[in-house]
Amino acid sequence: MHKAVKNKPLSNREKQFNKLISKRRWVVERTFGGMKRWFRTGRARYKGLEKTHTQHLLEAIAYNLYRAPGIIIANAIK
Repeated sequence: MHKAVKNKPLSNREKQFNKLISKRRWVVERTFGGMKRWFRTGRARYKGLEKTHTQHLLEAIAYNLYRAPGIIIANAIK
């Protein structure tokens, strides 16, 4: 996203671009923010790509399991 700096506000084109991509971006940012907040995923716990990748997969599974009851109830009410 574009960011305004001192004495240089965003142009209309930059504002429209930010609005366009923010509709998709907030979903992903919310997911990673929740993972970071709930499971402290700010840093890798292991060295090596394979172990780090496995850590991320397990964190994603844990995140989905954590959210599953609320999603199931919300869908049952509809």
